[in-house]
This record gives sequence, structure tokens and C-alpha cells, in this order.
Amino acid sequence: MKKFLYISFFMLMAVHLGAQQVAVEKDKPNIIEDLTTQKTGQGQVTIYQEESLKDVVGHKIVSPKRAPVYSDGNMQYVKIHGFKVQAFAGNHQRESKNEAYQKQGMIQNAFPQYESVVIFDSPFWRVRVGNFQTREEANEAMQTMRRKFPSFGKEMYIVRDEVKIPLHQYQEVNE
Repeated sequence: MKKFLYISFFMLMAVHLGAQQVAVEKDKPNIIEDLTTQKTGQGQVTIYQEESLKDVVGHKIVSPKRAPVYSDGNMQYVKIHGFKVQAFAGNHQRESKNEAYQKQGMIQNAFPQYESVVIFDSPFWRVRVGNFQTREEANEAMQTMRRKFPSFGKEMYIVRDEVKIPLHQYQEVNE
């Protein structure tokens, strides 16, 4: 019981100190505001700068994350969080597997430019199509596939997934 009280006390202290640190960081002025604030018994500093610099100077600079580059022999690509079109999902063990491979074949024949994969994540069989960096690209492809395959077009929707983008097409976007 005594050990529990000690642990509880230290956890409360840690939470309290953490909250105080956040409050201090939030109220802390940037360097420009700090220099230009008149302090009793000290001189006055005047800084002339362009308006566009006010949001930049005195703030932390965060370097962008770089996506690692992979190679499959003939192509270099990056794996990032992007979008795919889910063209099929079913959970009837025998029928869904056959249907998934059938639909993948149909889509692959009609749209060879898009990668299509069959995924089994028990109990679901899924067919996902494409590697799109933006939702707009995925939506455009989905509308094209729906026009080509109206019979299973209502099943299609966009999902977030890990995608492979060829290095020459990859544009870094700060997420």
C-alpha cells in the first residue's frame, strides 16, 4: 500500500510539472517580442523587418521527413501513406476468394497502368487498386473504373494505405 502511495504521488507530481512546462512554453514570447518589450531600467530595442518575416523569425524550424527509397530491380520507389481504390471486399471463404481473383483479373486487363492486389485479412478478401499520392488522383481513377465496371462500381471506395510511388513521380508533401 505504501509503495502504491509513493508511485501515485510521483505520477501526480510528474503530471503537474509537465502541465506547468506546457503553460510556460505557451506563454513564452518569441525572440522579437522579447527584445522589443520595454523593460524597466533598460534601453529600448527597435527592430525593423518585413511583415512576412514575423511568422518565421523566432520559431523552431522543423526539417521535413524524408521517405526511404526502395528498389525492386528495375524501379526505385518510395513507400508512403497514400490512397488506393478498394474494388472488392467479401467474407464468404470460398466464394470471396474466387471473386476477388476474378475481379482483380478484370481490372488488371482493363487498367494495366494500375497495380492491383488481392489481400486476405481474415475473414475478408479484398482487391485494392493503384498507388495514389493524393485522394484526388484516387477519386479520378475510381470514377473511371466505375464507368468501365458498373456492376461492381458501387462497392468501390477510396482507402488510406501504404503505397509505392515511383521516385521520379514522388513529390514530397509535408503531412
